[in-house]
Amino acid sequence: MNTQKNDDIDWKNRLTPEQYKVLRQKGTEAPFSGDLLTENRDGSYHCVGCNNALFKSSSKYESDIAGLAGWPSFSEAVDTEKILLRNDFDLGMKRVEVLCANCGGHLGHLFPDNGSPSGQHYCINSVALDFKPEKS
Repeated sequence: MNTQKNDDIDWKNRLTPEQYKVLRQKGTEAPFSGDLLTENRDGSYHCVGCNNALFKSSSKYESDIAGLAGWPSFSEAVDTEKILLRNDFDLGMKRVEVLCANCGGHLGHLFPDNGSPSGQHYCINSVALDFKPEKS
């Protein structure tokens, strides 16, 4: 039995086609298209594939880096053990890929950013995240 094929079928059944493209095939949603780009409520951002808590709204900020402002930006993860960072040499350049440590789903990339409170810019696809508002 090919468990990888069965896992792939499960992912396709649980995710929308765009979520599958991003999380499982390392795609990127179109800039400025994500629902969470302008989300400003207090809460937390979880992996849409496995519900792993990844980012808090308090770490979300508006990046002014040209070409990276079209996706939700975070200055830090909830916990560095919740994410995996891997070198990514696709597209002929060196980048740092951000993955969910629990399910391995592709979330986006990490870039240096002097305008970020931490000096880091987690550039994350909206479709890879599920926002959970804080209960009042």
